[in-house]
Parts: sequence; C-alpha cells; structure tokens
Amino acid sequence: MKSRRTLLVRTGHGSAGAASVPGLPELPAGAVADVMTGAADTAADTVVMDGLGPERPPRPLDPPDLPPPAPAEAPTAVLPAVPAPPAWPPAVPGPSCPEPPVGPPAAAPATPAFRPLFTDAPSLNWAGPGDSWTRAWAAQESAEGRPAQPPAPLPTPLPAPDHSGSAVEQPLTARDVELIRASLAVVEPVADRATAHFYALIFLHHPEVRALFPAAMDVQRDRLFRALLAAARSADDPAGLRVYLGALGRGHRRYGTLTGHYGPVGECLVQALARYAGGRWDAETELAWRRVYRLVSSIMIEAAEDAARTSPPWWQGEVVRHERRTRDVAVITVRPDQAYPYRAGQYTSVETPWWPRVWRHFSFASAPRPDGLLTFHVKAVQAGWVSNALVHRAAPGDVLRLGPAAGTMTVDHAAGASLLCLGGGTGIAPIRALVEEVAERGTPVRAVDVFYGARSAADLYELAGLDGLARRLPWLTVRPVLSGTGPAEGALTGELPEVVGRFGPWVGREAFLSGPPAMVRRGVGVLLRSGVPAERIRHDLVGDLAAG
Repeated sequence: MKSRRTLLVRTGHGSAGAASVPGLPELPAGAVADVMTGAADTAADTVVMDGLGPERPPRPLDPPDLPPPAPAEAPTAVLPAVPAPPAWPPAVPGPSCPEPPVGPPAAAPATPAFRPLFTDAPSLNWAGPGDSWTRAWAAQESAEGRPAQPPAPLPTPLPAPDHSGSAVEQPLTARDVELIRASLAVVEPVADRATAHFYALIFLHHPEVRALFPAAMDVQRDRLFRALLAAARSADDPAGLRVYLGALGRGHRRYGTLTGHYGPVGECLVQALARYAGGRWDAETELAWRRVYRLVSSIMIEAAEDAARTSPPWWQGEVVRHERRTRDVAVITVRPDQAYPYRAGQYTSVETPWWPRVWRHFSFASAPRPDGLLTFHVKAVQAGWVSNALVHRAAPGDVLRLGPAAGTMTVDHAAGASLLCLGGGTGIAPIRALVEEVAERGTPVRAVDVFYGARSAADLYELAGLDGLARRLPWLTVRPVLSGTGPAEGALTGELPEVVGRFGPWVGREAFLSGPPAMVRRGVGVLLRSGVPAERIRHDLVGDLAAG
C-alpha cells in the first residue's frame, strides 16, 4: 500500500511562515481589533542555571532507550565554516583529577594550538531540522502502514489575512480569559495525568515524533503545564504574553519544531483538557481554548520565523578548557562555531552528546569577549544528567550544542544607578559577568556591592577572582557570606538574604539576584523591605519555560 505524504513548507531554520497553522481548525470571524501590540526578544520568567532545580531522570544510572541511529544520508546543506583559532588560544589542560586540591587552582600549562573537531564529528547524535527524525514528520504514516488521519476541522473559517499576508490575531475577550482560568483550576490538581494523556495522544497518533523528545518525559510534562498556567495568568497582559510566548517560539527552534507541528499539538491539547476539565468543559470553553491556542501558536511561529532570519536554531561549541574548582563544580570554556551574541547576565541552554535532546540552562560567567569564547560554571547536582556529564565526563575537544541566549537580568547602563548583586553558589557566574560588563563600560560613578554566598569556605570557588577585580576596581565591594558551619575567616555568617538586609537600606539601587530559587524568593522579599522597588529587582527564576 502506498503511503500518503504530507509536504511541509519550511523557511529559514525550524519553521514555516507564520501566516497560518496547518491542521488547526478554523475560528469564527468577526473579531475586533488586535489587542496584542509590541514585541520583545527576552524571556520574562525563565530558568537561570543548572543545579538550581532537580533534573529528575527516573533512572539516572541507566542510559535511556534511544532509537537506533538512522542510516547515513547524503548531506543536504553545507555546514557553517569553523572559525580559525584565536591568535592567543586558551590553555587546554588535561582531564581534571577527581579530587582537586583545596585552594585557588594552579595555572594550567600552555599547550600547542589544537585542531577543531567539527570536521570530524559535525553532527554527533543530534536530532533537529534536517535530520531523519525530523523529516519523519513529512510522512504521516502509522506503524501498520495506514495513513494517519488528519484532525477533524471545525466548521468555521480561518481569520482573513491582512494586506501583509499574516493571519489576523483573534483577541481574547474577558469571557475567554474567565473560561480558560476556570478550566485550568479544575485541571491543575490532576495536571500530571492530564499532561501524560496529552503526550500519549501525540505519540499514539504521531509516533514518528517520539524521537524528538527526551527519553525521560517527567520534566517535559511539568514544563507544559507551567507554560499553560503562565499563559493563562498573562492572558490579560498582551505585551507580557507576547514577550513570554516569543521566547518560547524562539527556544523551540532547537528541537526542530516546524509550523506543521502546531496543528496536531493543538488538537491533542484540546482533547486532553476536555477529558480532565470535568464539568467545567463545554462548547464555549472549548471555543475559548481554541482561540487562545491559535493566538499562542501564531505568536510563537512569528517569533521563530523572525529569529530564523538572523540566527541558527543552535550553535555547536567545542570545549577548549575544563577546570575543576571543587569536587562538584567545573568552569568550562567553549568556542562556538560562529559568532554568538549575548549580554552579561543572560543564559543559554546546553545539550551534550551523551544525553541527546536533554537540555539544561547555564548562565554565562563572563561578559562577551573579543575572542568569542564562552565560559560557564557548572555544578553536578544529584541525579543531574547534563550537569554530571559536563563536570565529570566532558573534556577539551568534546562538542556541545548551544541554544540562543535568553534572560532579562541585564544592566541598563543608560540609567547609571548603583548595583546590588546577590549570588549564591554557581549563581555567582552571571554576577561576575555583570561586573565585567560594568567595568568595560567605564562608569566610575557607579558603586557595585556583591554579596557572594555559599555553605562553606571551600564552596566560595570564585572568591579569589572577585577579590582580584575588587583590588583593581575601586567602586566594587565583595562580601563573602557563609551559611553553614566551619571556619569563616573574613566572611560574614548567616543566610545570604538576611545578611544583605542587615546592610540596608538599599534605596536607589538596581538589584540582581541569581542562585537557588528559595534564596532568590527570600532575597526579593528582603530587598522590597529594604527600599528597593519591585521594578528595579531583576532575576530569572527557575521555571524552564521560555527556552522550553
């Protein structure tokens, strides 16, 4: 029996045009003017770094069951050229020892320039646009050889296109928002079952896409419902919703998401919500959800298409230095295969060759450098797939994959306000990057106070580097804070937020917080009581939402 193939139109990297969502049923016409205005390209509520939230694989010691590798195929695109090594390449130490010495790390011996490995291993085991797994979406065929049935359309027309060719967004009414929030309130107590049912529907009707998802789906299921909650809570804030959804759309490019995926996903989502919303689900509620999903998918597709015009869906980066600072913390330097734009205080998502399709977020630990190198601080957390691989297994020459930069914890240099920075554990990484960026801008009238917290003196692995900056920069003050027991010579003692509160008030400061989510939340409360208004407190709380 011949299979029926559905052709998907693709433009740029990872999506087709945003004019429509194939497969998603139509909505009634006659909507009023578009309420969604403005656009931004940063995430409002996103995860900052690995090590702050559990990665929670069901069997961390056993490798996941991965699909067999697809047969080699002729390349369809030319790989980007690998830039030449910088004039002064960084020192590349050998693999670090399991038990690093206590104290500042010794300088690594210089080594000859190395040859990049991209030409030897250009793709490793990646899944994404252009590979055989993603192309399977073009052949919508079931395992029995019968063509998969497309979703049944609603008997209503698509919104009429405007003169620019894009679909007119259907604004949400107050009644829509009320119905969506009411149905979510019913689904929330059984969110784990509802999201599991949603993914079961996708994999049942579209089994070829299972390979695009990570082996462990528990974190992925949590992300879905958190995204739904965030969208529902922001439904009456069009500008904030567009910022949030735009970041989601750009982040989904790294998974190989295409425009044609949104229609089937929307149908499965509606079916799952209908099953678990109980008595709160009726025809009016379903219509509200279809309207909000069309709006959500339109914004995400548009953001992905805009990003595809200026950047790839991911970058490949070669590890050029791997330095163990403590038993569980490593400082990793990566050279991307092409220019990588970002700001100090932002973060990126990282995928390793050992755990394909599992991404974790890490903050940049330095301001942008002339040689283009990127630095990350990684702490190996319990049952953390990516963090343990990067700390205990990665070595110079390994190739990682990086998503686009995201995050809102950046400095407004035009404001000229003094800064207050709280960094707990590896949360000191973006704080150091912010200090470097302020120093490069040359604003001597700005004072910067950094509180660096850890449980023990051995965990203050970046203190020597910060003290070195403070000796050169008269406007920088660094105060170490220890919350655990043990020697605390030269350090303050107590929980980091409470210690910061003792030095207040902090009226007139711009505040930046990075570290464990509990520390960030407590720190926000302390800063509010110390005179810092909410709009001047910047952080990127754990949520694993915008970068998806």
